[in-house]
Amino acid sequence: MVIAGCGFLGEAAAFLFFEAGARVLGLCATQQTAARLAGRPFNVRVADITRSLSGFSPDWKNPDLLVHCASSSRGGAGEYRAVYRDGLCNLLEFFVPRRVIFTGSTSVYAQEDGESVDENSPAEPPRETGRILLEAEDLALRAEGVVARLGGIYGPGRSIYLRKFLEGSALLEDGGSRWTNQIHRDDAARALTILANPAVPSGVYNVCDDSPVTQRNLYGWIAGFLNAPLPPEGPRDPDRKRGWTSKRVSNAKLKAAGWVPGFRSYREALPSLAGP
Repeated sequence: MVIAGCGFLGEAAAFLFFEAGARVLGLCATQQTAARLAGRPFNVRVADITRSLSGFSPDWKNPDLLVHCASSSRGGAGEYRAVYRDGLCNLLEFFVPRRVIFTGSTSVYAQEDGESVDENSPAEPPRETGRILLEAEDLALRAEGVVARLGGIYGPGRSIYLRKFLEGSALLEDGGSRWTNQIHRDDAARALTILANPAVPSGVYNVCDDSPVTQRNLYGWIAGFLNAPLPPEGPRDPDRKRGWTSKRVSNAKLKAAGWVPGFRSYREALPSLAGP
């Protein structure tokens, strides 16, 4: 297995594949990340996927699985294009995998009225960043691979909602009525192991928990757990990188493939995120 982007999600997936008996290579962008991963039970090498990999070691050229889960580090359209679209293109030009998985985002669904969406729903993102994600998805699908559209990912030491709440910067935008879709990092990693199975048909799969939740209710869960008041109300942010959306994303297709989330909702994960 080759995992390009051995970060928050990629490292967790690498551990799962290794524990299942696979030989795993994790690619990371910097020497600093490689140093942090030193001593892990899987191989780690530095590789800049935004450039041609023609000089990369040929030892792993024909992996059973190639996973692209590298991050743009919250960059703009230029970074998205380099890491997601061009990065996947460079990987597929060098590696010849039996199966490829691209980790995208449910943000490509641009619905705004809280409707339920599944993999057959229109994906027409209004921002260039979302359209670049669709271009990367197309590369994976043309290679007869899998696209894993992730909800808002959180997990140990990482939750944007909890961080904003604790910092005091949280707002109930437009009254907090916007629907959000979340996924715990460990559940996302387990989803990748399911989607790696050649018996699972190629295509698009939504990776999110069982409980779409409004922003108000999500902050209500945090407030209740911490015995603190709700954040104040405020205007919506018109400059959201991937646009303003409000939809309830179905995970039924992924569950039919055999995946079961360990955390059915963000609320169930709160004790492990916030601690005593």
